[in-house]
Amino acid sequence: MTHKFPDPWPAPHASAPVVGRVNVPSSKSLTARHLIIAALADEPSRLVGALRSRDTDLMMSALRSMGVRIDNDEDDLVITPGRLSAAHIDVGLAGTVFRFLAAIASLADGPVSFDGDDAMYRRPIGPLLDALEQLGVAIEAGDGPMGRTLPLTVRGPATGNSVTVDASGSSQFISALLLLAPHLPEGLTITHEGGPVPSLPHVTMTAEALRAAGADIDESLGHRPTWRVAPRPLRPGTVTVEPDLSNATAFLAAAVATSGKVEIPRWPSTTTQAGAHIIPILEAMGARTELRDGVLTVTGPETITGIDISLHEAGELTPTVAALAALADSPSRLSGIAHLRGHETDRLAAIASEITKLGGACVETRDGLLIEPAPLRGGIIDSYEDHRMATFGAIIGLAVPGVSVLDIGCTSKTMPDFPLMWEALVR
Repeated sequence: MTHKFPDPWPAPHASAPVVGRVNVPSSKSLTARHLIIAALADEPSRLVGALRSRDTDLMMSALRSMGVRIDNDEDDLVITPGRLSAAHIDVGLAGTVFRFLAAIASLADGPVSFDGDDAMYRRPIGPLLDALEQLGVAIEAGDGPMGRTLPLTVRGPATGNSVTVDASGSSQFISALLLLAPHLPEGLTITHEGGPVPSLPHVTMTAEALRAAGADIDESLGHRPTWRVAPRPLRPGTVTVEPDLSNATAFLAAAVATSGKVEIPRWPSTTTQAGAHIIPILEAMGARTELRDGVLTVTGPETITGIDISLHEAGELTPTVAALAALADSPSRLSGIAHLRGHETDRLAAIASEITKLGGACVETRDGLLIEPAPLRGGIIDSYEDHRMATFGAIIGLAVPGVSVLDIGCTSKTMPDFPLMWEALVR
């Protein structure tokens, strides 16, 4: 069911501490990886609890257009692999669809073309295309502000067994090559050469998902990180998708912003998701956390303490942390996140602009943000078509009356029911 919301959307203001339990939908990142692993497997498999959102719907539509059968069995997905064929793919604003399938397209019998939303033309993919060309893949691409971009056409086959890639702009470049690697005749050795790889836990997530399906991956994360993947058939079987811990962070932030208490069930005791980094971050900002019997409970402090932290490993948490930092009683420095300038929008510029617009004090640094305490006032926060900027605005609206968010519907990218879930929690 598609819900319509006013634009701008009046962000609910909390007149009392927010208290509640939120069942968070499944992980978008894990759903995307498991869909591709299943699509390229040697036998049918089942995905339990897969997320249904704009991004995952785009991924399933793309795989179906390439010849993969995906059936609904009540709440599960049954994926039956097929020989990949020529297709045209709409990537929307989904970096996972764009980058992962650009690599997988080299396995197709014919050319695979890609196009997407205007904002996707500003997202980097050039280093991945360079790597695919090292494997003998033919690439036709447009020119954009971040280098080669949409419209894109990929023609395989990939014939090499070794690539060097600069993944300092996005860990998805390495994940895309890892997903391709087991299906190449000689496997693949991937070497990163460049600045530090951002959001490295997402690469670990990809490698562990592949290993669970039978892949043989040897990695060395030294000065020149290297992954060696043997050619091997994959048989994922039945896979259950974890809840999306990054999406959960907005709801946990509601407890911190209002001195409240929020519980998230099904929180895994061990996980490869970067969203798990939120626990020590919230503790450093004054919150109390407890994980008991699979339920994570966060209790907010009376006042929020600013934080000096590198978010290089978990850059996707930046909008949530920045929103809390704007409400803190001491300065915050968020660093290690220069790569966020190439996400759905330039998240560093967007956060600095929106906090400043509301009377706050936030400036960009070379690789992050400096946020000083300042009283905030109401106003309209632009989401920039970015789901995490939309939830950023919702968090600030809890503590600041009169805040509205433009295009709250963009949260459908990963959490279609976010506005209803948020209103239910607050009210």
